[in-house]
Amino acid sequence: MGNALTHYLKPDVMPGPDVVTTFDPMLGFESRKERVMIATREEMESAKLPLDARDYCAHLAIAYQACRTDTFPFVYKCAHQKHEYLTCEYEDYVLRMKEFERERRLLERQKRLNQAA
Repeated sequence: MGNALTHYLKPDVMPGPDVVTTFDPMLGFESRKERVMIATREEMESAKLPLDARDYCAHLAIAYQACRTDTFPFVYKCAHQKHEYLTCEYEDYVLRMKEFERERRLLERQKRLNQAA
């Protein structure tokens, strides 16, 4: 919602779309689990998974794709795998947006503290 305009107007406090976090991931947290890929590169390549689907939900995409292949033409039987995969994709999206917002707020806080000093 206006990210491109805000990035143009306030480039010092608006992280880019592919920027690596500049702050400690544990800042403000007592304990936080690191995200781990479950599907390996070899599994994704052997399943011929598209590049845009090779994310933290790839293991569910492989299971969904295998189910569709096994039950074709009755792909409606894979509704559970599809639901799991789409739920994982949604939760991944929400987590990425939260990380983006956290980075933006920390950049604004750092700018505010630098101006006060």
